[in-house]
Amino acid sequence: MKKQDKTLPLTLLGATVLMIIGSVAGYIIIASKETADNLPVGAEVVPKDAMMTISVSSNPSQWEKLQQFGTPESQTAFKNLLGQLRDRFLTTYGYNYQRDIQPWVGEEIMIALLRKQTLEAANSTTPDSPPPPPAQQATVVILPIANPVKAKQILDQPRSLEKGQLVKRTYRGIEITETEGVPNQDISAAALGNQYLVITDSQTSINQAIDIYKGDQSLAKVPGYTAAIEKLETASPFAFVYVNIPVAAAYSSSKSITPVSEENLKQLEDNQGVAASVNLVPEGINLKAISWLKPNSQKKFTVENRAMEMLNRIPENALMMVSGSNLQKMWSDYVKGAEANPVAPINPDTLRKAVKNTTNMNLDEDFLNWMAGEYSLSLLPIPRSKDELKEFAAGFVFMVKASDRRAAEESLKKLDEAMKNQEFEVGEAVASGEPVVKWTSPFGGFTVIRGWLNGNVAFFTLGGSVENQILPAPTTSMAESAVLQKSLPPESESFNGNFFLDISGSFNPQNLSIPQLPPNQKVWIDGMESIGVTSIVSSNRTTNYDVFVKLKKQETK
Repeated sequence: MKKQDKTLPLTLLGATVLMIIGSVAGYIIIASKETADNLPVGAEVVPKDAMMTISVSSNPSQWEKLQQFGTPESQTAFKNLLGQLRDRFLTTYGYNYQRDIQPWVGEEIMIALLRKQTLEAANSTTPDSPPPPPAQQATVVILPIANPVKAKQILDQPRSLEKGQLVKRTYRGIEITETEGVPNQDISAAALGNQYLVITDSQTSINQAIDIYKGDQSLAKVPGYTAAIEKLETASPFAFVYVNIPVAAAYSSSKSITPVSEENLKQLEDNQGVAASVNLVPEGINLKAISWLKPNSQKKFTVENRAMEMLNRIPENALMMVSGSNLQKMWSDYVKGAEANPVAPINPDTLRKAVKNTTNMNLDEDFLNWMAGEYSLSLLPIPRSKDELKEFAAGFVFMVKASDRRAAEESLKKLDEAMKNQEFEVGEAVASGEPVVKWTSPFGGFTVIRGWLNGNVAFFTLGGSVENQILPAPTTSMAESAVLQKSLPPESESFNGNFFLDISGSFNPQNLSIPQLPPNQKVWIDGMESIGVTSIVSSNRTTNYDVFVKLKKQETK
């Protein structure tokens, strides 16, 4: 008797899940001298190859708004993170932020993360020499000086350390103060004219900041950086974030258990960066972001914003939803970048082999070949009144608009035969008055329903019985979701894709039996309610993202 494969539907639907999630995965932080217009303060002294920068408001009222959100536990965790940063860069020098920094600091504070290279080459080059240490991260804090007189008055006061001492050296005519004899605290600080106080945990980085101040290439010279910041300009943002994609990927690879090869990392060289503005709103956080390619890149984006129908086909109560304009194109893009992505969820060749081994069908030729239309994957809860809730709390729904209906029907018939060969019961059924095909596992426990919706849209359901939630079309859909609506830019009626996650519902063990997150991750998840994302390809080199994160609010006493 042929061995029965209970996991076959999971392989097939799982293939689709991973293909879609893989495209989403992955994707979160006045000087008296004249500065470049609209750029975050400090960009003029940050290296051009900085891995990441976070420019945050120093306005106390903005931080008071932030303290309204989250849970007591997430607020405590956030304060601990700030405390670690404060202790590392201020307390070491004997400074208190409110007393010694706030009176003179400008409207923004920039934190830059750099790849810290090995300071000295290894003396030994014998075969027995140890491998070079992995790339480390250096942190640079840039405090703009808005009140030079007050800053000089405070900073010139002598300081005493509990351990070690402060020593001075000069580099290119600028005095640098550094710690000496302080365990695990190699801190350097320098005032750059009357414009900035720069504090860093790397001697190399403080020298580099001075070189840039003296005229070397800064972050402001990164191709596309200034244009991106101008497009993201908003009134009183809480923060600006920038990530250099190739540099960040190389650093992540160096820290990974399975590093990406240099050859594959070069595939990311066409990408330049991602920049985002973060704004606090009454219900949470609004984030506007833009990613862009280098001006000389061979890679170009396809301007295809056709994700218009799927939001109307998915019920508003969905726990999770992701949609896009063209599944075939999404998969093609994913395949090109997967080998260079250290966090890619699945190897494309592994997925192809899994489909071939279980169905004797070709993923690209038999399936993706007719999937050049809109698509969506959603997770729908099962009403608690249903008896089936004892087995399943939710069910997956995959939909794709067929670009070739005849090819699609031929492939799906072949798939039905493949399921029969695996000893699944395959037969016709009816759902909400519409004909469907039902696959039943020989072991029981789960079924797969497939069929067609109006407009040549093929659908599959897996897990709980949720087909009646999409047949007929739902009366209230994701197009009316309040959270998703806040991520839809009003100037656009069509999009490249959307993403939604009901965080409170999905991570509630009473709703879904999913593995519990580690405490250091769960504390942040518990402070969120939901997230909505919309993407628009605005040109062949830029993609825009609008994100809304709904946060829980602290209860007022």
